[in-house]
Amino acid sequence: MIEHSPAYDDAARGDQYRHLIEHIQDAVAEFELVDGEPIVIDVNEAFIDVFGYSREELVGNSLNDWIVPEWLTDEAQDLDEHTSSSVEVNYQQIQRETADGLREFLYRGIPYTDTETRTDGFAIYTDLTETIRTERRLQVMNRILRHNLRNRANVAVGHTSRLLNERMESPEETKTAAAIEEAAYDLGRMAEEAVAIHKIVKTDTVGTVEIDCVPVVRKVVDEHQQQHSADIEMNLPAEMAVKANTKLRYAVDSLVDNAISHNPTDDPNVRVRVVDADATGWAAIYVEDDAPAIPQDQRMVVTGEAEITPTRHGTGLGLWLVKWTTELFGGDLSFATSDLGGNSVRIRLPKADGE
Repeated sequence: MIEHSPAYDDAARGDQYRHLIEHIQDAVAEFELVDGEPIVIDVNEAFIDVFGYSREELVGNSLNDWIVPEWLTDEAQDLDEHTSSSVEVNYQQIQRETADGLREFLYRGIPYTDTETRTDGFAIYTDLTETIRTERRLQVMNRILRHNLRNRANVAVGHTSRLLNERMESPEETKTAAAIEEAAYDLGRMAEEAVAIHKIVKTDTVGTVEIDCVPVVRKVVDEHQQQHSADIEMNLPAEMAVKANTKLRYAVDSLVDNAISHNPTDDPNVRVRVVDADATGWAAIYVEDDAPAIPQDQRMVVTGEAEITPTRHGTGLGLWLVKWTTELFGGDLSFATSDLGGNSVRIRLPKADGE
């Protein structure tokens, strides 16, 4: 074994440490606490990129003076005091000021003692701005869609249903009322799908478990058979365990609803199957119909074969709900033509261990 002198080892470790800090994607500032103030010793390139201040501006000056908004001074001082009096890491979600304005960060203050009288530390900032803003937007969308759009759509459906049950003056009036009822139903359904998407987006894949998908599929089909006058054929095995959780029902429900609601005939024909996709550990759920084909541009956008554009983005949220639910469980979504004459949509999922 080759032996190195302590001086060599210290120098090598120092170079490795500098190389690591410089290539960390999070913003990192090294500081010395002087009279309670974090004086910047150095910053990495990520810090310069995120905060927009140069190394020359920061080094030798108080970090708080540059990045802490005036109204958050007390919070920053509390964090610095914790760093100076503890060997534990500070963790806190904070707001800090960049050259382009306020951003949200996960802050970690890591203290270390260089000498008996000097306390140094690292401040690491993980930018959470877009994640937090997206979460807040989803919450707003969920609230508005759940409590406003869906409720108003239900009111419209109720009124138009009453009109259709009454004697209309002309066939044209009946056609108009039916069109309003259909549009209101679509709005209500879209609101429900948006709420489901909110739940899917918030779901951690750690919550994915192994479940038997057959009861999930059967329950969805039974619910639609009660709600619609549709011929839904089921071809299901006794059981089929897959790697998913109960949110799988959102995808199945959306596909069955699409197969019924987008069929212009009075007696839509729908078939739902659960099968072994192949011998490599996958299972598949098929929803097949005799409805008009899903437009190719919509299919290509959802599968990622085409880019979303102002004129090519789909007409609703249903297929996106199916795609994102399937992706949550590590699965795959595909489209084909059914032998019933319409669409064959397949959700492919990993089978549970042991299947």
